[in-house]
Amino acid sequence: MKILISNDDGIDSPGIKALAEAVKDLGEVFVVAPHRERSTAGHSLTLHKPLRIHDLGNNYFSTSGTPADCVYLGIREIVKGRPDLILSGINRGANLGTDLYYSGTVAAAREGALMNIRSYAFSLVDLSSTIPNSPREKLRFPMAAQWARKVIEETVNISFPAHSLLNVNIPNLESEKIKGLKVARQGFRYYKDEVTKRTDPRGREYYWIGGPYKGFEEDPLSDCHAIEESFVSIAPINIDCTHNQFYTTLRESL
Repeated sequence: MKILISNDDGIDSPGIKALAEAVKDLGEVFVVAPHRERSTAGHSLTLHKPLRIHDLGNNYFSTSGTPADCVYLGIREIVKGRPDLILSGINRGANLGTDLYYSGTVAAAREGALMNIRSYAFSLVDLSSTIPNSPREKLRFPMAAQWARKVIEETVNISFPAHSLLNVNIPNLESEKIKGLKVARQGFRYYKDEVTKRTDPRGREYYWIGGPYKGFEEDPLSDCHAIEESFVSIAPINIDCTHNQFYTTLRESL
């Protein structure tokens, strides 16, 4: 079995190393990741400038591109064939609910799903980061990698529908405090709308966008709720974004 692993935190991320270590006995592992952090890169491909691949040895490769670029190049230039699994992560931080539209981690898995390759996105959720002035806990990547492996093993005999992936979020808790796996729906997270305007030393204005996390829409079936309840959330994600009910309404009205 051939396994292609990518992420958006970069080739030196402890998350990608822990994930590769956890699955190394499942098959031949190829790690292809951005040479620097590309968080919130979304599902973008680099079309207007050249990309470079750096062979770091032991089937580790870095590229100058985005997470989606890494999977695109990884399949066609490094694995040189169709991998059996595409794994993305383990991301430093949550990819819950509407986060996945911005997430480079999810985008790498989505690039695989576009090609009907069994794909998973893994993220480690630091619950303390949602509490103002709370001390940050050390991220437990080896623990998360073992739960990632468990998800793979538990789903190995389940057929994935066309163009789908699993978006998996793991709470940053001691393993014995995690209650288990929970299949969940994509939730809806909220952030404070915030633009910070500043002036650089040459008198030119610049901006920082994005505010702090504010919470999530309450839904006991959502991935956000599963994490709050100390479960590993597993959300099945479909590439087709068609709103079927609205589609029917429009067909009947137009």
